[in-house]
This record gives sequence, structure tokens and C-alpha cells, in this order.
Amino acid sequence: MRVLVVEDDVETARVVAGFLRRARMAVDVAFDGGAGFELAMVNDYDVVVLDRDLPGMHGDEMCAELVAAGRRGRILMLTAAGSSEDLVEGLGVGADDYLAKPFDLPVLQARVGALARRAHPAVPPVLRHGDLVVDTARREASRGGRALPLRPKEFGVLELLMAAQGRVVSAEELFERVWDEAADPFSGTVKVTVSRLRAKLGEPPVIRTVAGGYRI
Repeated sequence: MRVLVVEDDVETARVVAGFLRRARMAVDVAFDGGAGFELAMVNDYDVVVLDRDLPGMHGDEMCAELVAAGRRGRILMLTAAGSSEDLVEGLGVGADDYLAKPFDLPVLQARVGALARRAHPAVPPVLRHGDLVVDTARREASRGGRALPLRPKEFGVLELLMAAQGRVVSAEELFERVWDEAADPFSGTVKVTVSRLRAKLGEPPVIRTVAGGYRI
């Protein structure tokens, strides 16, 4: 799952990004509306966590522009004002959800996870393939009842392959959806991560390498 956090308060942005990363999400951060808009137009985010009162480009304007451009990612708008009028205005410009500050980080994580599931064709929050189970809400995976000690990127790859429901997922799509902007696209990181993930999943193998990429 890949998330963009657009928040001009540097400390808030870093706290939110750090919490979501610990929940095995890939997170990019922008500190003003213009920079956030550029990232959102270039990358394929599942969710954009968008502060409403941003310098450069107001959150309402950014939200409306992203919706008009047909971007797939869902938008969770943050604001210091939590009145009904603010809620109506935020949803009116195209936000999918609205969260007033201050907020609990676990609540934010739950909202982001729920929105991410809506950004794709409908899939259940708990994904299963034989004895392999991926709980996308709790960010946990197990096989044969045994918890799998997956790193964030390993979990992200497994989550995306399971959600594809047998569809072939290319290495390029995995990189785009699981890694953040700091990753080197020429490092072979996808191949290495898939190899580690296969080892942790054990036998019999569930990830197949096929023409065009990987699939469960």
C-alpha cells in the first residue's frame, strides 16, 4: 500500500508518516500543496492524506484538481476545524473521508486502510489462499496458523499479489505500489524482496514467476 502525506506542519507530517510506515505502508511526504500535487500526479497512490490548510496550493484546490484528473487514489482530508460545515465543504470538493485534528494515529491508520480497499476492485479485508491469510486491516499475515515475520516491503508485495486474485502483477507495478520515492528503480529490489518473501512463506510455493511478472 502506498500513501502520500501532504502536511505543512513538519513534525505532524513526520509523526504520521512514521506511524504508517511502522504499519507496513510505503509513505511519501510533501510539506506544501504544490509539491504534493506534483507527487500525486506522477505516482499511483492508494490514499492521499491531505491537510486542508496548505501553503502554495490549498487542500481544497488540490483535492478538486486530483478528482478532476481522475486519479485513482482516495483522499483523506485533515483539518483543524471539525464543524459540520467544514465536513460538508471538504467532502464537497471530492474528499472520500474527513478527520479533524487532533486525531488518534490508530484511527488514522484504520481510515487509511479502509480507503485503500476502496481504491481497488472490491476485495475482502482478509485475503485467503489455501492456508495463507493476509489481514489488511491489522497488517498481519500467517500461514498454517503461524504468524509470518514479514518486513514492510515483503508484506506489501504479498498484499498486492493476494489482492490481484490470480492476476499477473509486473515488477514495475509492484515497485510503483509498494516502494516510496526514495527507492532506486534499478536496484533489483523487487526480485530480492520476492525471493525473501518466498523463503518466509515456505512450502509448497505459492508465488509463481510467469511471463510479465508474478502471481499467486
